[in-house]
Amino acid sequence: MAPGSVFQILRIAKGARPPVLTAFQRTLGNHQKTRSALPRALCTVRNYSSTASKEEPAPSAGDAENASLLSKLFPQTAPEMNKTEEQERKKREEEETKENERAWKRMKLGFAVFGGGGIVGGLWALYEFGKPDVDPNGLTIEDEFTHKPMVQQYFQRMWKSLHYYQKMIQEPSRDKLLPDPLQHPYVQPKYTLVLEMKDVLVHPDWTYQTGWRFKKRPGVDHFLSELAKEFEIVVFTAEQGMTVFPILDALDPHGYIMYRLVRDATHFVDGHHVKNLNNLNRDLRKVIVVDWDDNATKMHPDNTFGIARWNGNDDDTQLLDLVAFLKIIAQNDVEDVRETLHYYRQFEDPISQFRENQRKLAEQMQEEERIERAKAKPMVKQWTRNLLGR
Repeated sequence: MAPGSVFQILRIAKGARPPVLTAFQRTLGNHQKTRSALPRALCTVRNYSSTASKEEPAPSAGDAENASLLSKLFPQTAPEMNKTEEQERKKREEEETKENERAWKRMKLGFAVFGGGGIVGGLWALYEFGKPDVDPNGLTIEDEFTHKPMVQQYFQRMWKSLHYYQKMIQEPSRDKLLPDPLQHPYVQPKYTLVLEMKDVLVHPDWTYQTGWRFKKRPGVDHFLSELAKEFEIVVFTAEQGMTVFPILDALDPHGYIMYRLVRDATHFVDGHHVKNLNNLNRDLRKVIVVDWDDNATKMHPDNTFGIARWNGNDDDTQLLDLVAFLKIIAQNDVEDVRETLHYYRQFEDPISQFRENQRKLAEQMQEEERIERAKAKPMVKQWTRNLLGR
């Protein structure tokens, strides 16, 4: 049979229902026995093609065979997983399970060690802070807990000790941070100037060449030398003393700074080291605090003159402007500096506002001087006429 005839038969049979295909296959099988049956097979295909849309006979055994043949030629199920990959997957899962078990054991061991260490540390603290004091001879010194049960004694003494250390951290180390004012014949400045060190006088700076160092703010030498004539200068900072003292020794070789107060002189409130001026032992009407951190001075905002935090730029002039502001206060003998500071506190940049007020005052003084000169000219002319007898 020619290939073209087969394709023609397939085109004729395309779109027919399964009975048509079955009849065609049967006819094609008979054609293998005899070539004379081909016209009859073609007629059968045509007849089934014309009647397939009208009637659908029930599936037969031949249909099942055809379906089996199609399923083999076009399989619809997914291929089975490779056995090697399955074994590797199971091996990985087993290793992960074992690793999780080992991690859990290590975690339990860590908890046990940590818990044991905590218990041992707690017992040591109970003994160390709860034991009674002894005199030089080794005899126990009686206190308010001596006559209580032993366990209660140790717990209450430990609680008292912990409260004492907490108070050391949160409150100043002493009630009077500064000594009493100097008496005659010594000279006690009328005003006290309290300065923050970090980012007001100096700024920490780090480079590959020098490492950490503290950079002096522009004008700081002039600032200290000028104000030392009118003010009692005190540096009050939350930095540690071992950091502050070497820096101030290098910054102030002439001793313009009279007192140095560090972290142990501050109150620790809400996570901030706060400067409590009530412990300063000075009249707060004469105390001026210069700082950039509002949290550090929140107990006495009316005594604070806020300036911008210095970040190390070389074109800064705030200390020079501050000299002019503070000298005006001292020269005008202001009775209560809090009134002046409260006025400038309303501005975001008090230094800029002070410069603006200076400019306005200078213009006002020039205008008043011009008016006075204008008034003086007619009087001079009148005196001249009188002298000349006119």
